[in-house]
Amino acid sequence: MVVLIGMIPLFNYWYTAPPENTCALCHEAREHVYSFQHSAHRELNCTECHGTAFTHGVNSLVDKAGMIWLHFFNNIEDPQMTEMQRLEIMNNCKRCHESQYARWEAGKHAATYADIFLDSVHNSTEQLNYDCLRCHGMFYHGTIEDLVEPISTTGPWHFKEEGRAQMHAIPCMACHTIHTDGLPVKAEILYADSGDSLQYAHYHRTYGVGIYDRAEKTHFTVDELPKPIIYYDENPISISDELSTRNCIQCHAPNARRESGTSDDRTPRGVHEGLSCIACHDPHSGESKNSCITCHPAISNCNIDVTLMNTTYHDKNSPNNIHFVSCADCHENSASSR
Repeated sequence: MVVLIGMIPLFNYWYTAPPENTCALCHEAREHVYSFQHSAHRELNCTECHGTAFTHGVNSLVDKAGMIWLHFFNNIEDPQMTEMQRLEIMNNCKRCHESQYARWEAGKHAATYADIFLDSVHNSTEQLNYDCLRCHGMFYHGTIEDLVEPISTTGPWHFKEEGRAQMHAIPCMACHTIHTDGLPVKAEILYADSGDSLQYAHYHRTYGVGIYDRAEKTHFTVDELPKPIIYYDENPISISDELSTRNCIQCHAPNARRESGTSDDRTPRGVHEGLSCIACHDPHSGESKNSCITCHPAISNCNIDVTLMNTTYHDKNSPNNIHFVSCADCHENSASSR
């Protein structure tokens, strides 16, 4: 007991001292510490996101012990966080990013494993396969066969692991990195152009935004992603230069032949060709409500309220998808078919 009491000052120092004097002493963590020191979160202490060995009681102790075991007995030089650890960190994200978290939580990207993998309509028309985990459950440690059964178009489907159903399948770190280069908020306010509001600066910044590649076990930021080439009628369509659009297309992607509108592709063409995704969609919730008014007057050149036109914006059952609608969809004599 005396020994434990005597160690209290040591634990207090370890969890409050600068990370270069603590975490960076382990060579596996050193690179992460140095990247953190150039990130937008550099003014925080490591434990504010990662917690301590006692944050979650026995579970935290087991996690930390597991890291030590992997290092010494499995010779793993760069141990990765588990999915559960990432979800725990996500709960810390909302302490500071309350508004963004609330919008994410209200949108479709907050889907649970059950929402994605137990969807009988989807599963009966498209068989579950390994590529599902590329965008849904990208931090899951196993394969699709380890996750759900049966792997067929006939159910009923169920998870092999208890408690999986209500876990989030697309957490914050699917699209955001904590350690990516960036200015702290205070500095961002200081250096923002005088003509831009802080809200504008936050909305358009792209550092820290990227996609986690399950195969490579690493994040690629949007500036590292190539601008895609997508075709319609064998002609390439114009794609926005706005960087975060590249991130969206990683999951909302066309088929292997890169044909517009196939698979999950929603890249705008037709009258909206060249627009970025966030021109209409909130980046966190995906909500597009009232987005038309950003560009359109209430009455269009057709003398019709654009929000009431026969598109999926007005009615999800419309044959004219808002992403692909062209003049020719309503005007048969229009010269443009794109």
